[in-house]
Amino acid sequence: MHPTDKTLNRRGFIKSTTLVATGITSFGILPQFGYGHRLPVDNDISIIGPKAGFSPQIGTLVSMMTWMRWVVLRSVENMKQADLDHLFDANANTIGALLLHLAATESFYQVHTFEGISWDKFPDDYKKKWEVPMNLGEPARKTIKGNDLSYYTDILSSVREKTLAEFRKRDDDWLMKVDPKFFADQPTNNYCKWFHVCEHESNHNGQIKWLAKRLPGAKPGGE
Repeated sequence: MHPTDKTLNRRGFIKSTTLVATGITSFGILPQFGYGHRLPVDNDISIIGPKAGFSPQIGTLVSMMTWMRWVVLRSVENMKQADLDHLFDANANTIGALLLHLAATESFYQVHTFEGISWDKFPDDYKKKWEVPMNLGEPARKTIKGNDLSYYTDILSSVREKTLAEFRKRDDDWLMKVDPKFFADQPTNNYCKWFHVCEHESNHNGQIKWLAKRLPGAKPGGE
């Protein structure tokens, strides 16, 4: 064994025993997908990097978005209509509304980045379809209900397929193209805009998991 390998092994042992002694194990630092879940068929789900069919940086972005979507879908797996429609309180959003909000946001960035349409000039057909789930609040509480899980996952899948189709037409130069004023009126490239779509799902996944733990009949969770 190379001396460096001994050092690394010793450090790994110390780290692992320290984690156990302090009660910080891998169960606390790894993403929680629930008991009994298996990786999907595409076993490279946890490989972040370039993907076939896309330019290198776009492929890396796609791998991040794919991983995050997988996590969201795990959070709502097997939910019934009553779960998706449950309103925790008068100021909350339902899980169903949050799922549709994710689709609305992604569709929003499609129009903005693929078609080059500014925020104040969005077409009426987009507004009619997406304005309520995009803004959430009381209109969403009143109207987004009565749908089963497949209704939401089919919409999410359809929107994502359009995103991927458009990504395949573009290259890394497009991804790095800078909008002089966007987030906080600061220079923002397309990469950042679409990374926001990814981290936006992470944000709402936290809300979904919080709400899921408070559904009627929910079992106490460890996370």
